[in-house]
Amino acid sequence: MTTFRSIAGRAGPWLVSIGVALAALGSCHVQSTTEASPRQVAPRGPLKPDEENNVTVFKTASPSVVNITTLAVARDMYSLNVQQVPRGTGTGFVWDDRGYIVTNFHVVQEANGARVTLADQTSFKAQLIGVFPDRDIAVLKIDAPKNKLPPLAIGSSKDLIVGQRVYAIGNPFGLDQTLTTGVVSALNREIDSVTQRTIRGVVQTDAAINPGNSGGPLLDSAGRVIGVNTAIWSPSGASAGIGFAIPVDEVNRIVPKLIRDGRMVRPAIGVAAGPEAMVRALGLPKGVPVVQVMPGSPAQKAGLQPFTRATEGSVAPGDVITAVNDDPVSDIDSMLTVLERFQPGDKVTLTLWRAGKTRKQEVTLGTSEES
Repeated sequence: MTTFRSIAGRAGPWLVSIGVALAALGSCHVQSTTEASPRQVAPRGPLKPDEENNVTVFKTASPSVVNITTLAVARDMYSLNVQQVPRGTGTGFVWDDRGYIVTNFHVVQEANGARVTLADQTSFKAQLIGVFPDRDIAVLKIDAPKNKLPPLAIGSSKDLIVGQRVYAIGNPFGLDQTLTTGVVSALNREIDSVTQRTIRGVVQTDAAINPGNSGGPLLDSAGRVIGVNTAIWSPSGASAGIGFAIPVDEVNRIVPKLIRDGRMVRPAIGVAAGPEAMVRALGLPKGVPVVQVMPGSPAQKAGLQPFTRATEGSVAPGDVITAVNDDPVSDIDSMLTVLERFQPGDKVTLTLWRAGKTRKQEVTLGTSEES
């Protein structure tokens, strides 16, 4: 933090001398005969190609970026009337011309309401459509004319390359429509969501991201969304050149489900997993040890067996799930991440380990609400 020290104080002898000299100069004004005029403006020439692209991306994308003001209920200390007051600010972007707005879950978390301000400064009351805290994603909806809702183009995050240029547009510290530029500085980072679930495949960027940028788009040089800015790594709370964005492939998978169902219905197989300490203690392979199979669940129908404790205290072997559709899983969190790619009713093949033997078993997925 920069400290501004006041230079006001007691006037020393040298300050008195300067004051006397200035007074003397003021009393003997001389008419200047030197002509003075503004300097001639030098021609600038055309913008460089990278500058032209910066301008183009901002002009194209900024009408789709919105300011979100969250509201909380407060009681007036004098009248005791209850009213909504501003609680915080964040950023979002237009998903489609029906008025759906994408932002971070933590932007709207614990808020009692929200207002969305468009680039032309018109403001609309927002309705919360759905949230998925495990990926820090929320969807709002506003009732605005379609001509005010130009959606951003959606890109891809699976083919990103470290070093390619990126742009972030948002409302840091309440300063709306701010553009920062940078590069993809790393890929496949992992950060914790507000639910402590791991968000994988996160895009790291050195484009300046500050408080208020949360929920805004991270764009590629073609102006396509490649991520949703969600967090920064900073000991001071301000940008330190390391920002993180949820990959757009995850966003594009989750947002339609939130719009359709109002929630993320996670596919499930109906098992409870043992702790990591159990894996170490029993010398099990890396995976998900099954300690409970829910009655009537897909896992029970597929014949999965849990680890159980025998009467003499020994542990009877059960199944360890080591892969889903040949994608290795190391723990329950990674298994849930793989399962979220599918829909309830889809069939997947589990790779199971039991007592040193490996087998494959097909399972029809249920829902997390059923099992």
